Amino acid sequence: MPHVALVPFAGLRVADPELLALGLTLPGLEDRASALAELPALGLVTLAGMLPAHWTCSYHPVSEAGDAILDEVLSERPALVAVSALTASIDDAYRFSDRVRRAGPRVVIGGLHATACADEAQAHCDAVVVGQGEAVWRQILADCEAGVLDRCYTAARGRSELDWPLPRFDLLGSHVPRYTLQTQRGCPLACDFCGASRLLGSYREKPLSAIRQELEAICRLNPRPLIELADDNTFVERRDADALCEALAASGARYFTESDWRIGERSDLLDRLGASGCAQVLVGIESLVFRYPGMGAKQAELNRIIDAVEAIQEAGVAVNGCFIVGADGETRASIDRLVEFILESPLADVQLTLQTPFPGTGLRRRLQRQGRLLERGWSHYTLLDVTCQPDLLSVEQLEQAFREAIAAVYSAPAAGRRKAIRRQVWQRNARLRPHGAAP
Repeated sequence: MPHVALVPFAGLRVADPELLALGLTLPGLEDRASALAELPALGLVTLAGMLPAHWTCSYHPVSEAGDAILDEVLSERPALVAVSALTASIDDAYRFSDRVRRAGPRVVIGGLHATACADEAQAHCDAVVVGQGEAVWRQILADCEAGVLDRCYTAARGRSELDWPLPRFDLLGSHVPRYTLQTQRGCPLACDFCGASRLLGSYREKPLSAIRQELEAICRLNPRPLIELADDNTFVERRDADALCEALAASGARYFTESDWRIGERSDLLDRLGASGCAQVLVGIESLVFRYPGMGAKQAELNRIIDAVEAIQEAGVAVNGCFIVGADGETRASIDRLVEFILESPLADVQLTLQTPFPGTGLRRRLQRQGRLLERGWSHYTLLDVTCQPDLLSVEQLEQAFREAIAAVYSAPAAGRRKAIRRQVWQRNARLRPHGAAP
């Protein structure tokens, strides 16, 4: 029986050695790094659910490519090794793939980075997937068995009967800290810094029948699971939020998701959100000095956004505010003001990142035209390292200001204050109180 080894490269990465050393002393940053490291690679787990009956598979999540993971994968004598990686980990994935190929097995690489940089990826694999892997996966397996793999498989950007296969959650076991589940693909907004919303296809909602089936599969493994919805904007547009909340509530799961702040102005949704098991929602507040193109109605004055944040938290759902540092117009004074705002804000959690021009984004195209991309490798595309020239600061000034902002925002006192806010918020949510603590 042919065997495929599924190898996702994941985890939080930092290239700046000073920031890396600093992060090890900051409880708030360590907590976020741990949460990211816990997330299973839903794309590969989904492909596992599409395997023909005569194929076997194994799942090998890894943070870096060392001898141990190579030996582990090769010991299974796979016919195919499927690799996925984000931009920050792609160089590590390439090194691993090169070593696997020298040992004999075929390698296929997919994901956001491979889709945007297919020519680059082809130098390190036998086949590269451009776009949604589900649309071409069975053809790849058939071609692998026949010994006729194509160099590139491009997924059609349309619907098919294979759009929503049931992932093999059983590969993760019953003791993973959190599961991932997708209720939609893409986002109808087109923020020009976003590398995920349109690259793999247009915005589509998953049918409720498929969502219920996946929730049931997860709950068979763990009756009270913690789930992270791998959505870009869960409650956007006109989807039936009531039906989605009912399905999530019926599962008994607690979940974390991403949506834009406008859910705080939807009283009908707020009445259902906490009761559905939603413990936390990440809201992109983005930059306080620059309005990114493509944000549409998501753009608003800060006081309106904060009013919405407070409404969400009043409903028993903690808000993780996401901010981008380093956009055009950023100065040392504006970064200091942002830090002061965050430290005094009602936010229950915070995600602070640097502007990063990922491949395939409008932001990258704009900065490339302006000659502002730095000659730094993909390993710097971590969201925590400077990769483009600021317009009003030097690279060194932005790096220093960001380190100091991270030190302040994720310090023990600041992290402790946000933890206390989360406890207060979750005390308002009867669905979370029986667990003693939420994620």
